Amino acid sequence: MDFIRLVLEALEAAQVEYMIGGAVAAWAWGEARTTRDLDVVISLPVEKIGQLSEELKKRDMLVPPDIILDLYLEDRADLPISAIHLHSGYKAELFLVKPQDELRNSAFARRRRVDIGPPLGEVYVHAPEDLILYKLWYFDLGGQTKHLRDIASILLAQGDALDFDYIERWAARKGLQALWQEIRRQTSGEEKRA
Repeated sequence: MDFIRLVLEALEAAQVEYMIGGAVAAWAWGEARTTRDLDVVISLPVEKIGQLSEELKKRDMLVPPDIILDLYLEDRADLPISAIHLHSGYKAELFLVKPQDELRNSAFARRRRVDIGPPLGEVYVHAPEDLILYKLWYFDLGGQTKHLRDIASILLAQGDALDFDYIERWAARKGLQALWQEIRRQTSGEEKRA
C-alpha cells in the first residue's frame, strides 16, 4: 500500500490524470488478491514528461524522460512505462492513453473514483466493465488464470449492476466474444450454486 501511495503521489504532484487497473482495481469491484505490481493508466501530456520523471525520481523510481518520450511516441505496441521502486522492488506499469486506442480512451472517460479504504482512500479506478474487458484481453494474450478469477469475482460481486451491453459490444470489437460467452456461462453456474 505504501508503494501505491508513492506512485499516486508522484502522479498527483506532476498533475497527471490516472486510473488504477489490474488487481488493485479489482479490489473495488470484486475480491482482493495480493499483487506485487501496480497497473495504472495515465493521460500524460508531452509537456509533463519531465515533471513526471522528476516526481518518480524523488520517490526512488528512476525513469528518465527520454525513456518516457520513446514510449509516448511508440505506436506499434502497447508498452508500459516501468517504474521500479529501488528499495522494495515493487513495480508500477504506467500505460499511456493514446489517441488511436479507442478502448483505452473509452475506459478512461468512464473511470470511477472509489474509496478503497485506508491508507489509499479515494482513488480513480477502471469501471468494472472496462476492467473485465482488459482482463479478458490479457487472459487471451497470456493465458494467466488470475484474470479469469478476477473476472469471476467481479461478476459475482457486481451482478446485474454491470452494463452487459457495453461489455458485449467491446468484446465483439476486440474478438473476445467467444471467451466472454464461455466465462458468462461458467459464472452463471457458480451464481446458482452460491
